[in-house]
Amino acid sequence: MKDSMSRFTLRVPRELLDKLSYIAEYEGRTKNRKLEQMIRRRVAAFEREHGTIQSDDAEN
Repeated sequence: MKDSMSRFTLRVPRELLDKLSYIAEYEGRTKNRKLEQMIRRRVAAFEREHGTIQSDDAEN
């Protein structure tokens, strides 16, 4: 079965990553799940302001 999840490498300062780790652990999440949650919230906010992003638009 093919994995439908994309992978993305993120380069970030260690201090920022450590703080993200702290927040994620505090909320009972992994860093990955915390980032996913943050991205979903930002996309939703953007779409509320600018309209739905279509799949073909998102590929650009």
